[in-house]
Amino acid sequence: MIQITENRYIVRNDKILSGEPIIKGTRTPVRAIVETWRQGVFPEEIPNLLPHLTLAQVFDALSYYSENQEEINEYIQRNRIPDDLIDPLVRDM
Repeated sequence: MIQITENRYIVRNDKILSGEPIIKGTRTPVRAIVETWRQGVFPEEIPNLLPHLTLAQVFDALSYYSENQEEINEYIQRNRIPDDLIDPLVRDM
């Protein structure tokens, strides 16, 4: 079942990522945009990396995050790859 949020482009779908907030019409979770932004990528540049997204969707995801930080941070932590599973060649970049 799709659940609409107060944000225009953010929805939840029980069949996609177990209901984690995603960008409407995609399988892209809000956390993916937040993590990209936290790595220092400007919001305006994120659609260059994720070309299926519009700038409006990116800003809506960041707006959702600003109002739901605890929830999104929990998804980020839950999906984090443990350091010991990351190849040292990649980890040390």
